[in-house]
Amino acid sequence: MKSLKKILCVMLSVLMLAQFAIIGASAADADYTIVNPYNEVIWTGNNAWGAYKGTLHSHTTYSDADDTLPVMTEEYYNQNYDFLAHSDHGITGVDWDEEPDTQILYTYQLIIDNPYEHLTTEEYEAYKDGTHKLYDGTVRNKKLVPVLGANEFNNLSLTKNHVNGYFLPGTTGSGFAGAENEAGYEEAIKFIEENGGLSHINHPGDWLNSNANPDAVSDPENVKFFGDLILKYDSCLGTEVFNERNGTTGYDRILWDNLLMYCLPYGKNVIGYSNTDAHRIGTVDSSFSVFMMEENNVDNIKKTMQNGAFFMITRKLRANDVIGPEEDFDVMNKGLPYPMFTNINVDGHKISVNATDCDTIKWIANGKIIAESAIGTDAVTLNLDAIEGAEDFQYVRAELYGEGGMCLSQAFVIDNGTEPLEFEEEEKSFCDKFVIWFRGTKVWTIINELFRAIKDAIA
Repeated sequence: MKSLKKILCVMLSVLMLAQFAIIGASAADADYTIVNPYNEVIWTGNNAWGAYKGTLHSHTTYSDADDTLPVMTEEYYNQNYDFLAHSDHGITGVDWDEEPDTQILYTYQLIIDNPYEHLTTEEYEAYKDGTHKLYDGTVRNKKLVPVLGANEFNNLSLTKNHVNGYFLPGTTGSGFAGAENEAGYEEAIKFIEENGGLSHINHPGDWLNSNANPDAVSDPENVKFFGDLILKYDSCLGTEVFNERNGTTGYDRILWDNLLMYCLPYGKNVIGYSNTDAHRIGTVDSSFSVFMMEENNVDNIKKTMQNGAFFMITRKLRANDVIGPEEDFDVMNKGLPYPMFTNINVDGHKISVNATDCDTIKWIANGKIIAESAIGTDAVTLNLDAIEGAEDFQYVRAELYGEGGMCLSQAFVIDNGTEPLEFEEEEKSFCDKFVIWFRGTKVWTIINELFRAIKDAIA
């Protein structure tokens, strides 16, 4: 009897070990490739690419900012920015020594003594070649590249359905008032594409009011709405993940994860952007990007916007219990070095990274934290073969945390060789079209805002 029990135990153990071996092998043997957005970057050696700090979304008194173009430009220059887009509301950016196509909406700036100002040609050239003097009188000897043809669309919108357009010709897009809500988003993105530009969605949490309702960034209807726009228009590259102090956009990383999961089956990545959206010099050190480029010029900036070989940094973010951070942080204007990746290598199912000025790295896949570890001078490796269910991931991305803020990588797409789905726009009924049109009007928006104000007052 004891012998029979012993034999049965041995057989059961063998079966269990075989089962675990099969489970382990399924992840290790899964046929997929990790697509590295930084694959072309040369990290070290004589031909190493530069890490260029910049923002693609900022403002001046030509629209609704507190500081003039010369004042804003000088602050960015002194804070070591390498490229900059002045993307005023409804005003397409021109050379900084020219007055743009001003709009009557912003003449109030002159009444409150916020003048329209541009650079002299001498100042402009000095910024572009790096000979402009810093605040302390020294010469930077590093150029600041202007990204022209930028415009924040829907400048008359009350619902903050904003879209940034880039590389628009001449003054194309200046005065584009835009409709409200869903209609305004699509009108702007379509206009930008038809005029040869690129676009991304700005601070979606502002439109969704996700501060008051964090679940809005995971609402399937909201994810579908933004996802369909990104899929329908090739020139719409993605969405802002960080915006200025993240006051209205604290949950936009979660929306980004949801958009990645929605769009990747169709074969389209969703590029994440981080911008200062600065309206005054005090928020120049808020959220920004670091582009990895062989050389700092407009062509490479445009290419990098499209291929995603850059990182997103923020200095301020509130806590959230889904993917962190565990505590709020605010390190704006403290002069701290920000976390930054210094090397990324993909080998099979492993992603290895080196980084500086950080102490923790988190890995996110399909909207959930899958790994977390300390990070120092040595490389940290994520081995997907050691993670159960990794063969079902659509993407992986990394987050660095340090005293100087937070840094995000773009998504490393998991390509399992499946043929992408073909996107087909859903046919809308007459009733749905009417609702979208009516929600796009100022009449509906004003009525809705009045109703909301009354509701808040009663509450």
